[in-house]
Amino acid sequence: MTDLSPLDAAGVDAAIDDALAAIAAATTLDELKEARLAHTGDKAPLSLANRQIGGLEPADKATAGKNMGKARARVNEAIAGRQAQLEAERDARVLVEETVDVTLPVSRELKGARHPLETMQERMCDTFVAMGWEVAEGPEMEAEWFNFDALNFDPDHPAREMQDTFFIDPPEAGLLLRTHTSPVQVRAALERRDALENEGRGIYVVCPGKTFRTDELDATHTPVFHQIEGLAVDKGLTMAHLKGTLDAFARSLFGPDAVTRLRPSFFPFTEPSAEMDLRCFVCDGGDPACRTCSGTGWIEWGGCGMTHPNVLRAAGIDPEKYTAFAFGMGIERTLMFRHGVKDMRDMVEGDVHFSQQFGMEI
Repeated sequence: MTDLSPLDAAGVDAAIDDALAAIAAATTLDELKEARLAHTGDKAPLSLANRQIGGLEPADKATAGKNMGKARARVNEAIAGRQAQLEAERDARVLVEETVDVTLPVSRELKGARHPLETMQERMCDTFVAMGWEVAEGPEMEAEWFNFDALNFDPDHPAREMQDTFFIDPPEAGLLLRTHTSPVQVRAALERRDALENEGRGIYVVCPGKTFRTDELDATHTPVFHQIEGLAVDKGLTMAHLKGTLDAFARSLFGPDAVTRLRPSFFPFTEPSAEMDLRCFVCDGGDPACRTCSGTGWIEWGGCGMTHPNVLRAAGIDPEKYTAFAFGMGIERTLMFRHGVKDMRDMVEGDVHFSQQFGMEI
C-alpha cells in the first residue's frame, strides 16, 4: 500500500489494522523495532499519506488531518504498550537467568604474590644478563678480610666499628654479617682471574643480595636491606664505559626518558668515585619546591667509580694491565623510586596486601 490517500478512510483503517497486527506479532524488542520502522517510518504508508495533506484543497485538509491524527495516535499507542510489555518480559527473564545465589559458599583462598623486592632484584639482574653479564652470589656471613681489607678499607675505618657492623662472636674470629655486597665482587674476581689472564675473558658480574647494618628501622632505613652491585674488569675500561652501562640500566628501570649524572664523591674501593643521580621524575628538575628532590632536580641513586688498584691487587689482578669499574644501588631505594613507595617499613612488616598490589612480577 504505497499510494494511500489521507482521505481514503477505508484505506487508512486497513493500514492501521496492518500496523496493529505487526505490532502484536512482535515477540522481541528487535522485532518490535522492525514493525515500528515499517509502519511509522519515513516510507511507511501512513507516513506517506500524511505528507499528502499539504497538497490537498483547503476544504479537505481538516478531514484528512483528523483521519491521519487518529491513525497515527492508535499506532503509536499500540507500539508504546507493546514495548512496555516486552521490556517487562525481558526484565523478568533476566532476573531468572542471571540470578546469583548469594548464600552459596565462595572460595576465600587468596591469590599469591611474590615479594616486590625479590621481583625487583630479578628484574635488575635480567637487565645485566641481557647485556652478557653473569650473576654472582656470596655468603651473608662474611670474613672481615673480604668485607673490608680486600676493599681497601683502612684498619681504623669507622665502618669497622660495632655501631655500623654486626660482628659474630667471638669478635676475634673476624666474622661479620656483610655490610654490602661488594665482597662478592672480590670473590667473583678471584674465581675468574685465571680466565681473564689465560682466555682474555673480561669479568662482568652483577651481585645482588641481602646486607646488614646497625641502623634503626624507619621510613628510609632498615637494618636488613638489599643491594645490587656490579663489577667489570677488562682491558681499557674507562668512566665512559661505566656511564654508558649505568645509563642503560637506568633506562631499563625508569623508562627511555631517564636522565642520569655523575657527581664526584669518595669510596675506599674506587678512584675516582662518583654518586649517580637520577633526574627527578616528579618535577623533572623544574620545581624548587619539589619535596621528592628537595628542589635540586636530582635524586641520589647509588655510588660508582673506577675500581681502586688495591682492590684489583687483592683479587690477584694486575692493575697495570687491567682496569675495572664498579657500582652499587639499594634495591629498596629503587623500588621506592619506581613505584612511589613512601615508607620502607611497608616492605618488611609482612602485610600481604603490600605484596598483592604488585602481583607476580614488576
